[in-house]
Amino acid sequence: MPFVVSPSTDPRAEALIGWYRENARDLPWRSELSPYRTLVSEIMLQQTRAVAVIPYFERFLAALPTIEALALVDDETLLKLWQGLGYYSRARNLKKCAEAVMREHKGVLPRSVPELRRLPGIGPYTAGAIAAFAYGEGAVAIDGNVLRVASRLFFEEGDIGDPKTRARIEARLSEMLPSGMASDFGQGLIELGAIVCVPNAKPKCEICPLAPYCEAHRRSLETALPNRRPKAKRRVDERTVLLVRSDTSLLIRRRPNKGLLAGLFELPSLDGRADERKVLAYLRDLGLEALRIEPAPPSKHIFTHVEWHMTAYSVLIAEPEHQLAEPYRLALPSQLAERYPLPSAFSAYLLPITRPFTEINK
Repeated sequence: MPFVVSPSTDPRAEALIGWYRENARDLPWRSELSPYRTLVSEIMLQQTRAVAVIPYFERFLAALPTIEALALVDDETLLKLWQGLGYYSRARNLKKCAEAVMREHKGVLPRSVPELRRLPGIGPYTAGAIAAFAYGEGAVAIDGNVLRVASRLFFEEGDIGDPKTRARIEARLSEMLPSGMASDFGQGLIELGAIVCVPNAKPKCEICPLAPYCEAHRRSLETALPNRRPKAKRRVDERTVLLVRSDTSLLIRRRPNKGLLAGLFELPSLDGRADERKVLAYLRDLGLEALRIEPAPPSKHIFTHVEWHMTAYSVLIAEPEHQLAEPYRLALPSQLAERYPLPSAFSAYLLPITRPFTEINK
């Protein structure tokens, strides 16, 4: 039996909501809707696929079940919980948001889009998602999935990165939005873009509930949209990464509190392609005695706007007789697993770190 909202409902919205209620994926942030769970999930879902987010979301909520717990967590624990998701500024902004909610809203996320937008780290999409999904407010949350679906549905040829194009799409979707159905309508659009009206592949128009209404489908031009301005070419940075170990510990360094990977711990590195002489001089300046040095395999990591092309050295050092000055420290294997968040940029070098140090250094 077809799903019917009301006789006055836009037939496109009726088709979408009916499809969503039948086909929505079972995702943990949907099983129990709340403003806090919506906030955490939507921040995690930025730049990250839903399937990949699930274990991180569950781990995060188990450790920090309330917005108060998030506001009070120390930075090292927060970043360790976030480790593997990347884009760590999201985690810091999430904590700033929680602190502001505790300070200004008595621990309750506001329900209106304008109030939500005033919180740190909450942009137009996240504000719309919290208002619509958690509170049922008449808001439209517009992310990349929604822009793709809408640009094909309406045959919107403007650049989806242009605020004017996004405003036109938001206005047309708002006209479709049925009263009291903001959550299913908004999540339905996102779900449709994630599993049917997909990016970088031919959309599955044969199973799309909006196919009868889709102007791009009528013209057989589904893959011609959306239009977007070409991305700027990423900058390439050459770095020399140092895997410096004693028999018991690994040398790590905290990054500055601003900029790329701010505040995280990392494997020390030198700018450019350093030779063994420069590496040994660098370690001597730290008061560390190198017993053996050998090249390690190169690696590459891609961030949004920059690529790291990494050469590397593996260095065995004598146990130092003094405590290292900040931002350096020697970490035990157990501390690497439980305390210090090392970014995935160094993943090529993290696997051997998990093996016993005495075995590695033989």
